[in-house]
Formats: sequence, structure tokens, C-alpha cells
Amino acid sequence: MIGLPGILITITLLIVPVVAALFLLVVKANALFKRIQNRKDTEEATRFADYLKTLNVEQLEALQNDKLHQEYHLNNRELSGPFAPEDSKGLLSSINEQANIRFIEAKRKAIVRPGIDPALSRLILWFLGTATFWLVFGTSVGEYVGIKFVAPDVDQVSWLSFGRLRPVHTNAVFWGWSSLAMLGLGYYVVPRVSNIQIHSLKSGWWTLILINASVVLGTIALMAGINNGGGEYREYIWPIQLLFGIGLVITLINFLRTVANRKTTEIYVSNWYIVAAVMFAIVISIVAYVPNFQNGLGETIIQGYYMHQGVGMWFMLFTLGLVYYYLPQQLNKPIYSYSLGILAFWSQIFFYTLIGTHHFVFSAIPWSLQTVAIVGSAGMIIPVVSGTTNFLMTFRGAWHKVAGSYTLPFFIVGIIFYFTGSLQGTAEAFRSTNLIWHFTDFTVAHSHLTMYGIIAFFLWGGIYAIVPRLTRQEPPQITVGIHFWMAFIGMMFYTVPLMWGGTMRGLMWMDGLPFIESVTMMAPYWLWRAIGGSLMWVSHLVFAYNMYNMINPRKTVNINDIAIEKLHAEELVEIQGT
Repeated sequence: MIGLPGILITITLLIVPVVAALFLLVVKANALFKRIQNRKDTEEATRFADYLKTLNVEQLEALQNDKLHQEYHLNNRELSGPFAPEDSKGLLSSINEQANIRFIEAKRKAIVRPGIDPALSRLILWFLGTATFWLVFGTSVGEYVGIKFVAPDVDQVSWLSFGRLRPVHTNAVFWGWSSLAMLGLGYYVVPRVSNIQIHSLKSGWWTLILINASVVLGTIALMAGINNGGGEYREYIWPIQLLFGIGLVITLINFLRTVANRKTTEIYVSNWYIVAAVMFAIVISIVAYVPNFQNGLGETIIQGYYMHQGVGMWFMLFTLGLVYYYLPQQLNKPIYSYSLGILAFWSQIFFYTLIGTHHFVFSAIPWSLQTVAIVGSAGMIIPVVSGTTNFLMTFRGAWHKVAGSYTLPFFIVGIIFYFTGSLQGTAEAFRSTNLIWHFTDFTVAHSHLTMYGIIAFFLWGGIYAIVPRLTRQEPPQITVGIHFWMAFIGMMFYTVPLMWGGTMRGLMWMDGLPFIESVTMMAPYWLWRAIGGSLMWVSHLVFAYNMYNMINPRKTVNINDIAIEKLHAEELVEIQGT
């Protein structure tokens, strides 16, 4: 009995809160230990200050000289001179500037950038902080939904049913995590490349409040069974989605005014992508929620338009605009080709707006409209290849920087899956392949390759690039590595089995085998899905820990400095008393 999946999952669910409680206990104990240690250091500093008061002037000067002697360090260049090594003949190789042994290779720290408005920094950090919350919340729901594939009888609560939790998961990570993270990074990029302050910080705060309110209310409504029921990714009822739309309108006005008042002649390509993405998001939201379109096949066609434009013209377009800024910034070199960026921009707008109905091949939708969607999907090769070429060529001559960076690996993974995941979408659009893969778990794998492998990894790269510059606090490099590898390996464990199993399942359907046989066949692949999803979920907890370390101010007690401050303060009181 104990070997049954339901019992094993139930035991696992019981263990999870226990482990979480133990982890919380360790965190609390560590915080208590730090407070006790700081109090002890402060008391020792007080005693040291009392001791210093008993010394005469000569003894204090002697201590001061000893302190200077102890703090003196050689710069290790006394015998080498101030000039950089030069080897014009190419005689030297494999030369290391530092001969030390590390368990983990040290990564290059973020360069502090002057001139960042503290008020804007605070707004950006709130966007990214709330986005991190929704990532953890949304994927925790997704983790639980994934468990139900292995043990569907794990609970009997209506609010936790698969049909309600699945849209909670997708909408939380779409509108909560991805959208807020994009906007937070965008609020840094738009004024930066315009060489001017953001037009209105107040508008940014309103956007933050409205979008978070829409996700909170939308989550509660979906779990309560209140939904739009009109299609995937638009389950929020229109009054709730209206809050999100108002936030986008405010953002568009704010960005347009910032770009209009720019102090540069050209509009950098990042702003092309970002502003266009906000425009498209507003348009597709209006089209999707206007009731006049929601009749019969019209609703199906609009659903395909909304769903695919949401992914390609909101998430993808906006994120690509971010990459056009953050990738050259991290490589400290300009983007390879401005022209390729513009080609990718206009070709994506032309082809991507046509491809929504390729999700409904062999349906009652007119055959000609299906064909247009397939042709548009094939045309997406142009922006994908041009964009990928632009990013990879930007790395030319700078690949050696990857080893010393904890941000560039995230961009590399995003670029790889931008190419492979996008072309996979093109391959799925053709009728011969659509016949096999449609309605199978292959499409689930594809959606995670794109929204996770592309969008999430690009966003993580941008966050790790910019937050240390805003807070001047680096994340622990070992946990950044853990985050990267767990997210990457988890995604591969999640997607590859689903692609393989989905293909086999489609072939079984084409052979006319009973449906239940394909369900039984998928059981081990769903287990791999749960394993991969669990690794991804844990990586998000590690990412949240890294965010905490980058944002939370760290304070250490310096006994010597506090003792001297106390001594000076007491001397000042004595002087004022006399």
C-alpha cells in the first residue's frame, strides 16, 4: 500500500512543511545568533572604549600607529611596475594574473554606475521584488498541479482542483512574474537609453499597484470558480483584467513621453521593441475582451490571436528589447548590427501577427486562414535567425567573458532557446506535424521552452545584471550557480520527456489505439515532468534567496570603529559640559 503513488505523494506533502519549518527554524536561529553576536561586539566595543579612556596621549598615538601598520598591505606589484604586461611576439601563454586555488571560480562583480535616481531604483526594486513573489507563488501552484498528474486523488477540495489551479499558475507567472519583471527592467532601460529621467515616477507606482491588484483579485476569483471561460490565458474576468489594461495605458504614456523628451538623436532599438510591445499588449487585450467578437468561430479565431500575440508581441517583443540593452552592457561592447535589430523588429511584427490560427489547424476555421497562419509561422524564420545572429555576433571576441560572469550564462541559454524554441513553433505549424503533436504534451513542452527557456532566463540575466548596480550588493555566487543549473536541468527534465512522450502519444492516436492506452503510456513521462518541475521550483526559491541578499542591507559591527566613535562622542559631551 505504501508504494502507491497517492500515498507517496501524500507523505511527500507532509514532509514538505516539516522541511520548510526546519529551514525557517535555521533561518530564525541564524538571525538570533547574528543579533547576539552583534550585541556582544557592541559590548566589547564599549569596554574597549572605556579602556582607551585610561590611556595617555603617547599610548593612544602608539596604538594608532600600530593600527596603520597592521592595515598596511602590499599591492603585489612592487617588482612588476605600474604597466600592464605586453607580449607582442606571442611568446607567453597560459599566464594567470592570480595564482590561487578556488573551489568555485570567482565571477566579475557588477560595476557601480553613477547617476541612478534613488527614487527610480526603489520603484524598480519593488517591481522586481513583487515579480519574484509571483514567480514563487505561481510555480508553487504549478508544482502542486504537476503532482496531480502522478496522484490525481491527492485532495478533494474544490478550490484546489486542477481546473482552477492550472489557470492560477499560468496567469500568475504571466501577468505577475513575467510582466512585472519586464516592466521593472524596462523602467531602467527606457530612460537610460534616452539619456533622461523617467517622465513620471508616480505613474510607475500606479502601474505597479494596478497590476499587482489584478493578479491578487484574479487569483482569488479563479480559485473561487469565477472566470471568463473564454479561452486560455484570458481566464480573468474583464473588470480584473481592466486593472491590468489601465496599468499598461499608464505605462505607455509614461514611456512615450520619456522617449519624446530624449536627449539623444536616435531612438535606440530597445525602445522600439519596448514601446511597441506595450502598444500590442493594449490592442490584444481590447480585442480579446470586446464581447462583439465572441461568437462561434469568431471566438476561436480571437482566442488564437490573443494567445499567440500575448506570447510573441508582449512577452517576446518586450524581452528582446531588454536583451538589446542588457547583453551589450554585460559584454561592454555595442550590439553587432543595428540594421539586423530593425529587420528582426519589423519582420516579427509582420509575420507574428498572422500566426494565431495555426493552433486550430484542421478545425472549422476557413482553410485559407489556416494556410495564412502556416505561411506566417514559416516567415518567423527571418526575425528569429536575424535576432539570434545579432546576439551571437555580439559575443564575437568576447566569449572569454562568459567564464567570469554569472549573468552571461543566462543570456546564452535564452539565446539558444530563442532560436530552437521559436523554430520548433514553426515546425509545429505545418499540417503534417500538427497532426501528430496537437493536443499532446508536446505543446506543453514547447510553451515551457519559450516562456521559461527564453523569457525567464533573459529576465534573470537582466535582474542579476542590474540589481547589484542599484543596491551595491552582490548575490552569493554559489547560489546563483545553483539557481542557473537547477533551472536549466529541471527545464530539460521537464521538456524532453514530454516532447518524446507527446510524439508517441500522437502516433498512437493516429493508429487508432484506445485513448486510455495513451494515458497509461504517458505515466512515466509525467513523472519526469514532476521531477523537472520540482527542480525548477526549488531553483526559484534559490533565486528568491538571491534577491533577498541583493536587496536586504547588510550591517556588520566593527568593534574598533564603534569604540572610537563612542570615545569621540564622550569627549564631545565633556567639551560641551565644560
